[in-house]
Amino acid sequence: MAGWLFVITLIVALVAVYRPFGDYLYRVVVGTRSTVVERGVYRLVGVDPAAGQTWGVYARSVLAFSAVSVLFLYVPVYVGWRRKEDLVDYAFHASPIKQGLITAVAAIAVIFPIFALGYFAFYEIACNGSVLEHLVPRNMCSRYGGLAGLHLPEMTMKFVEFCGVQLIVVALPEELFFRGFLLGLLEHRFPPKRRILGGGIGLALILSALAFALIHLPKDGDPRALATFFPGLLFGWMRSATGSILASTLTHAGSNILIRLLDLMVLR
Repeated sequence: MAGWLFVITLIVALVAVYRPFGDYLYRVVVGTRSTVVERGVYRLVGVDPAAGQTWGVYARSVLAFSAVSVLFLYVPVYVGWRRKEDLVDYAFHASPIKQGLITAVAAIAVIFPIFALGYFAFYEIACNGSVLEHLVPRNMCSRYGGLAGLHLPEMTMKFVEFCGVQLIVVALPEELFFRGFLLGLLEHRFPPKRRILGGGIGLALILSALAFALIHLPKDGDPRALATFFPGLLFGWMRSATGSILASTLTHAGSNILIRLLDLMVLR
């Protein structure tokens, strides 16, 4: 019952914010004016909102994002050393393995099919009409083959390397920092007022998910990256419920791999 309550609460939250958030993204993509806050963010991350992204800018953003990911591993290590703590104190362990694996598998089984359906529905509507076309990444519709062009992705060593990078270089450092380290400290400062299936729901969860979303913004300077706030809530709940980052790391990496698989299945 508590699990369904959490899912229903998450759906209600998404329904409540999708319209204002979608309107904001539409204005950012098609608008010609920026707010003071937006201009400050663009200036901070070195993005010209009126220009297309060059390969040089993209390469620098990827390298910077990778460097930040590496720092995510060392910040908890340094703070733990200063506080005479170990990474185990920041949920950097697999136990309880069974609970972590069950939590990850359950989330993947429920959420991934829904996400895949939403992925195809979005691009079918956006690339075949004018309602959502401004929310599509640049040149995406020209490469989108549609449901008629759906095909099995080619499994190559490059894809295997991509999966390994997503698990070890992307998901693990981010989960250690945002869920193991940051959420752990925030829950000590702002103890959750209620728990659902053992996972704390409160200000700490929201703040950690917000930080997770904001750190994705400088990569491409794309406000759509702020949507990572919502999976950040799920990953944080997993860490709080299991006491480990195993479930959140597997689900995080699996989410990135799923998006890549869907792209390979429909892009020409």
